[in-house]
Amino acid sequence: MDAHLRAGAAVYNEGEYHGAHDAWEDQWLDLESGTDDERLLHGLIQFTAAVFHARKRNWLGAVGLANSGREYLRELPGDYRGVNVRTTRSYLADLEADPERIERARPPALTIDGEALRYDDLRFDAAAVAAGVLAAEYGYDESLLEQAAAYARQDLANGKTNSLLVTLVLDFLRTDDQRAIVYKRLEQGVQRRCESS
Repeated sequence: MDAHLRAGAAVYNEGEYHGAHDAWEDQWLDLESGTDDERLLHGLIQFTAAVFHARKRNWLGAVGLANSGREYLRELPGDYRGVNVRTTRSYLADLEADPERIERARPPALTIDGEALRYDDLRFDAAAVAAGVLAAEYGYDESLLEQAAAYARQDLANGKTNSLLVTLVLDFLRTDDQRAIVYKRLEQGVQRRCESS
């Protein structure tokens, strides 16, 4: 769960409010309803959706999501799993009362252990999750990213620190202006790897 939690926080902090929930959704759906982890992920999903809707000026949607997100997070400790739950709850209450506040100030960063994660802060497993989220968000084939990440993990497990696929997965995540070119290289790298297997 840690890689997904960190990936979603970084995606959100990079301004991809809609895509952030994709890092958490599969994890959330696999958890037993009402557990602290389930409530955390459900609350964060509602939080990022509320921010997304407020940014799109869907005030009614933002208010409803802010209310439900706050309810999911209500009984969690203020720093559950290192996440700034207290700040998130407070912001959701403020957003519910005044959704247009989003036009006056940026929403708070999601922090884990006091750090507002960005793409450059992620270890490979979390970066691979975030790259998959961006693939889905921007219409790339997610399965290709998953395959590239699987090969990259094999390389890392075998001590191959200069793996081209590791570099390309990270570049896909971090270089939005070159993402299409990096994706093409990922396709080629995965194809070569499949042919040599």
